[in-house]
Amino acid sequence: MCVFVGSIFMFYISLMSYFFKKNHLLTMLVLLEFMSISILLMLLNFFSNFCYDSSILIYFIIIFVCEAVMGLVLLTLFVRCHGSDYFQSSSIFLC
Repeated sequence: MCVFVGSIFMFYISLMSYFFKKNHLLTMLVLLEFMSISILLMLLNFFSNFCYDSSILIYFIIIFVCEAVMGLVLLTLFVRCHGSDYFQSSSIFLC
């Protein structure tokens, strides 16, 4: 139960940080990965407590890895177009 409460706390902290720290794309991607890890911990705790088959966690891990790869591709494209990942004066759609 403590792991479940801790992972919910991790999720909310990363969600609040995501809404307040929108200057850098890399920071936003790291916070998204932190949210996905906390969701994975919640699912792992849920499946272990209720004796469900935990093979579905492999699908979630695959989805999280694909999300991370797409985020890094977007970061690379954004840095190539604008020179940095700072959102102050640049627009994503002007590339």
